[in-house]
Amino acid sequence: MALTSKMDTPEKNRAPFSAALALVIGNMIGTGVFVSLGFQAGDMPSGFVIALLWLTGGVLAFCGAVNYAELTAAFPKSGGEYQLLSQVYHPGVGFVSGWVSFIAGFPAPVALNALLIGGYVCSILGVESGFMEKAVAAGVVIMVTGAHLISVSFSGRFQSISTALKVLLVAALAVSGFLIPEGQPVSFLPRSGDGKLIWQMAFFNSLVYVLYAYSGWNAACYVAGEIKNPGRNVPRALLLGTGIVTLLYIAVNAAMIYSTPVAELAAAGPEVARVAAGRIFGPAGGALIAGLIGLGLISSISAMTWAGPRVTQQVGQDFPQLSWLARTSPSSVPVTAVGLQCLMALVLVLSGDVQQLIDRTIFLLEVMTLLTVFGVVHLRSFRPQIERPLKAWGYPFTTILYLAMVGWTMAVLLRNKPEETRSGLLLLLVGAMIYFAVRPKPNKA
Repeated sequence: MALTSKMDTPEKNRAPFSAALALVIGNMIGTGVFVSLGFQAGDMPSGFVIALLWLTGGVLAFCGAVNYAELTAAFPKSGGEYQLLSQVYHPGVGFVSGWVSFIAGFPAPVALNALLIGGYVCSILGVESGFMEKAVAAGVVIMVTGAHLISVSFSGRFQSISTALKVLLVAALAVSGFLIPEGQPVSFLPRSGDGKLIWQMAFFNSLVYVLYAYSGWNAACYVAGEIKNPGRNVPRALLLGTGIVTLLYIAVNAAMIYSTPVAELAAAGPEVARVAAGRIFGPAGGALIAGLIGLGLISSISAMTWAGPRVTQQVGQDFPQLSWLARTSPSSVPVTAVGLQCLMALVLVLSGDVQQLIDRTIFLLEVMTLLTVFGVVHLRSFRPQIERPLKAWGYPFTTILYLAMVGWTMAVLLRNKPEETRSGLLLLLVGAMIYFAVRPKPNKA
């Protein structure tokens, strides 16, 4: 296969708006929405409070999306936080962000989701996990990678189809939950005592996991250069995708709490979706929800397989010493970057250290998100002359609200996982050292 190094994806090879929207939705809907309620229902046995919790998470995600939309409309290139932070602050800041994404930001979630699929397959087949779980996980990673090596337009179609199926199944679960003959006596309107539940610490602790379930709303930023009319379509995908997922999340959690007694939900823990599905669909519900989650995870893996390598590709385009990372196929696929991410994900699948790596990098990813959203304030203050095709709705209130939320979640992570957070900071140091080694040398007069 002949390889070339291209700076931009030709217009004919670019994906449509629907693919960008599918990327956002597919990257957002993962396991979080199917496991969180089991840890919430015991402390908050109220339909209104649960719905409010998920609505709050959606509003905060939307606040982040409107700020990313302004930045992406101003700088419509692939690369996500890497290219945005490079444009807003300094190439070194962007490089470190790209380094974190390359090492763990994308390969680790891909490996984790693939291992979860392997676990579900073993559960359905009734075999012990172990070798079979890892073999299935590796097969899924290779299969999805192969699909994304075909062409950019095929990546868009694959993402759109897998996401559409996932959305239909999630919507079916939500609707079916309200069609059972006898529902639980819950109210989704405020009742006496709900105010006390909202202001307890359990509500705010649960919000951390809800926000995790909403993560991924910025996915389209990573492939902006491969979307038709990115200055318009990428911001639209961010905002509309976040809105659609918010409605789905509220609906599916409301359906579970309506169909299943709170005591059963609280006792189910991470198996809450399986328990609720059993109530809704009968004995086959457990296998059904396992298949639903498995299908959803394929869509999530696909989204990260499409988005992640574009960060690496952009780094290769910007740093001559790393130009080999930007090599593309004739169909504009960054084959080197895609292959590297696949290899790293496979190593993590076989090593079994995925969750540990995620724990060590999640704080760093929050730092990059905080810096990116603060970039809206920075640019408006110091570079007001920049053309802004789209401005953040509700600025500065949406910006301040999102920054406060990210700061709070970082504080919670520091408190709950101090050792993992400190060790993860070493990645920043390594990334900075690599940047100084490969940065373009200034021309001498």
